[in-house]
Order: sequence, then structure tokens, then C-alpha cells
Amino acid sequence: MNFGPWELIIILVILLLLFGSTRLPQLAKGMGKSIKEFKRGVSEGDEEDRQLESARQRELRPGESTRLHEDELSADKFSLNKPR
Repeated sequence: MNFGPWELIIILVILLLLFGSTRLPQLAKGMGKSIKEFKRGVSEGDEEDRQLESARQRELRPGESTRLHEDELSADKFSLNKPR
């Protein structure tokens, strides 16, 4: 959705009428702080994900994989067919 200059002017006039000229700077400041906090939270989450991934990589020994061995798979297959 693209807003042209006239649409933006109309929105600003409506905001000015609703909140008044003294309240608009406070709202803009609060909005700026909210956006800054959101960006900080997203970047911290990304950093946390990278740290978790590097910790997982360190836990895996060379040559080790997360897949089950074939004999474990076949044992699981047979254990599912047995009645309880």
C-alpha cells in the first residue's frame, strides 16, 4: 500500500485533530522508542540463536551425526508391531 503526499497530509491533519499539537511529539517519541526496543529485541534473539547453534555444533563430535543407526531403526520397526 503506497501513500501519496495527499494521503499523508490528510492522516497528519486527522492525528493533529485527535491528539492536539502538544501530544503529537510525545506520541512520536514513544513510537521511536518502541521501534528501537523492537529492533534491539530482534537482534538479541538472533544473537541468542547463533550462540545456541554454535553450542550444538561444539557438542557434536567429529563423525557423529544426529541420525539413528540402521539397526536402531529396524529394532524400532519391530517393536511397533508387537502387541501390548
